[in-house]
Amino acid sequence: MRREFRRAGRTPGIMRAVIDRICVFCGSNNGSDPAYVEAARSLGQLLAREGIALVYGGGSVGLMGELADAVLASGGRVVGVIPHALWAREVGHRGLTDLHIVDTMHERKAMMADLADAFIALPGGLGTLEEIFEIWTWAQLGLHAKPLGFLDVNGFYEPLMGFLDRAVREQFVKDPHRAIALIDRDPAALLARFDAWTPPRVEKWITREET
Repeated sequence: MRREFRRAGRTPGIMRAVIDRICVFCGSNNGSDPAYVEAARSLGQLLAREGIALVYGGGSVGLMGELADAVLASGGRVVGVIPHALWAREVGHRGLTDLHIVDTMHERKAMMADLADAFIALPGGLGTLEEIFEIWTWAQLGLHAKPLGFLDVNGFYEPLMGFLDRAVREQFVKDPHRAIALIDRDPAALLARFDAWTPPRVEKWITREET
């Protein structure tokens, strides 16, 4: 079913889908290139400007912290979700609009998924990849119909996309499932593509209760 569209006091002339909260997965380190930090800040400023709340992993370090701080400094809202075990290790952010401290990583991911209307992966490591791929897999299984995408800073995700294209050619991934995830180097362009995105028709294999 197609998403509803509305104007919500955001950038004039832009039709915005009903996306009030976007979950962003990203690294708890800054990475080797200053462009990664700049991209996190730019995305945070954009979310605040567009009136979209950030949902993220609740940390105050690395790209996670840069992103959250940029949203807050620009007057936006930030919702963090972090397990007890990582509260100290990831230096949990104490200045968020809302913070949920949960018991497990599974609970963390499920809550972020439920709170968000869309998902973005900034550059990050194994945790970032695991999180965005789980969301992608849930879309493939028909468990949700929310847009998701990769912010491709300095071509960070190009090799990964090449691998996935090969997986399609080798018939391990179907074209409609590959097409679920969007990719763009510009955060505003990625949001615009979210607006125009129509969920593909996928067979619902299982329910959330069966995951």
